Amino acid sequence: MIYTALIKDLFKSTALVFIFLIIVAFFCQFHFELGDLFLWKVILVFLAGSFIVITLATRFLSTQTFGLANKVTLIRWSLVALLFGLVGDYQAPWLVVLISSTVLVLDGVDGWIARYFQLANDFGARFDMETDAILLLIISVLVWQYDKAGVWILFAGFLRYIYVVLGYFFPVLLEELPPSRRRQAAFIVQAVALIISISPITGQLLSNGIALTGLLLLISSFATDVNYLIRSNSDLSS
Repeated sequence: MIYTALIKDLFKSTALVFIFLIIVAFFCQFHFELGDLFLWKVILVFLAGSFIVITLATRFLSTQTFGLANKVTLIRWSLVALLFGLVGDYQAPWLVVLISSTVLVLDGVDGWIARYFQLANDFGARFDMETDAILLLIISVLVWQYDKAGVWILFAGFLRYIYVVLGYFFPVLLEELPPSRRRQAAFIVQAVALIISISPITGQLLSNGIALTGLLLLISSFATDVNYLIRSNSDLSS
């Protein structure tokens, strides 16, 4: 019974967010004169991601509803799909800034909802984290696309995935990390740095400096986590 109720809520939530996304995407395509493939890219990415979310939610959630916090994260995911649609289009940098900023603000909203209403769970935390990671990847691609930083800025977006791949060669990296404000702050600083960099009012020299500062902070955060895992593993082994 719980499983059936969850499935219904999942599909209802996804359908409503999809309708919202289509309306926004149509408006953006015609108002900003975006390419013919824009809408199709948005739809494809949203549906692919939503399929994964629904599949995993039915496996790892044991509640009757998808949860308000997860629904906000699903809205964030739809906006990330909208950002992906802008890859390859060069005429809407302010739209990139607006969408990215909205996703970042909603990142604080879904976390607050999860804590305030005691809805936090492992699935929601993972859904939120992966949405954040893909957000950084897409914005870094767009920063490079708009020539606001060199190809090196893509490292900001791929760093999370490089870390995951390395974990298969060095299993210590797959160990669970404790919650960290520092890690959250590094993500926010990097995201804000990328958003500022892509703004049309930011010159190329300044955007390079801002993007590089954010990247170095993000690398430092990852390095701190790696050091923690290595030291913890060494302590357990001794």
